[in-house]
Amino acid sequence: MKTEQDPRLASTTGTSTGFKRKAKAYLALTKPRVIELLLVTTLPTMIFAQGGLPGVWLIISTMVGGALAAGSAGSFNCYIDRDIDKVMHRTEKRPLVTGEVTPREALIFSWVLGVAAITVLWFGANPLAAGLGVAAIFFYVVVYSLILKRRTPQNIVWGGVAGCMPVLIAWAAVTNTVEWPAIVLFLIIFLWTPPHYWPLSMKYSDDYNAAKVPMLGAIAGARVVSVQVVLYAYATVACSLLLIPVGGAGWVFTVAAVAAGIWFLSETHKLHTSAVRGTVTDKGSMKVFHGSISYLTVVFLALAIDPFIGGPVF
Repeated sequence: MKTEQDPRLASTTGTSTGFKRKAKAYLALTKPRVIELLLVTTLPTMIFAQGGLPGVWLIISTMVGGALAAGSAGSFNCYIDRDIDKVMHRTEKRPLVTGEVTPREALIFSWVLGVAAITVLWFGANPLAAGLGVAAIFFYVVVYSLILKRRTPQNIVWGGVAGCMPVLIAWAAVTNTVEWPAIVLFLIIFLWTPPHYWPLSMKYSDDYNAAKVPMLGAIAGARVVSVQVVLYAYATVACSLLLIPVGGAGWVFTVAAVAAGIWFLSETHKLHTSAVRGTVTDKGSMKVFHGSISYLTVVFLALAIDPFIGGPVF
């Protein structure tokens, strides 16, 4: 026998489901995977700057403030790019494309996150960290999203500056200044961004071409792109080793940076060899993309462990 569902229960269930979908859509606007990657570099930098474990409140404030700043920038980017996201398969399910969030809602959400981020960094860390947070949001939203992305094949090179800012914010949160080791960490991520992102754009070249976004991996041949990937990878590994004389890094970091660097370089060379032979596949390019994430994770994990084991190499 069929039973009638209580209308009040149905209403409550529908409201709960609707709220969860909306919350999930707002979360998607922040690009949580990007936030995860940025936070991987934040805590190790704080530990290295402190020479040990910083205060719990400072860690929480910096991590939360940094996550909010990255979320704000990502949300603004989704708002700005909603027109091209419609024509790219990789982004066609973003909330502004599906209509789960309206442009007005996304814009308000972006501003709220940005203000919250700066407030948390200002009072939880210091004004310098907050100012660097403002710079990070501005660079990603204005310089990259509005100015560079649709105009130059070097967009991700300079746009990557925003992704380098978390290490400066982390260092400033601990020391209330920006010193040479922080600059080296900034440059590591700056140089790492092209060999991280260009292999991804090789896979999604049709998407970028359809959206008329001149990403180098999409508009240049595999040989040209693979050469650039290899060169930037060498620059990244070389820059990481500067932290030994400049930042007083120890043996844990040194061994990890050298070992991970050799492995990362070998993966980029494999991509180049495939490009020369004309046998590059999506699987091959994505292996370098995912490998670059593993490389950066190992380097920064070693950075976090380094202060607790042994002393500086020099």
